[in-house]
Amino acid sequence: MQTLSVAEFKANLSSILQQMQEDGEEIVIAFGRGHKKVAKLVPYTEDTGDRVFGQFKGMVEIPESFDEENEAINAMFYGND
Repeated sequence: MQTLSVAEFKANLSSILQQMQEDGEEIVIAFGRGHKKVAKLVPYTEDTGDRVFGQFKGMVEIPESFDEENEAINAMFYGND
């Protein structure tokens, strides 16, 4: 992981982006006289994972009482009117 000052980053933005695209390297941006690290630039990656619907079928059980209201919980949210 490379650390650059804001000035270095601004002056070399195109080449830095090209390097990130080729190498996949992360860049940390430092700011001010104390070179405080303020940001991290990471390469973008496409999310290629397909969503699988029903993958937990048979593994999760929802109780019959799931939709029933509970007076104690209602009192916490809505008060005791």
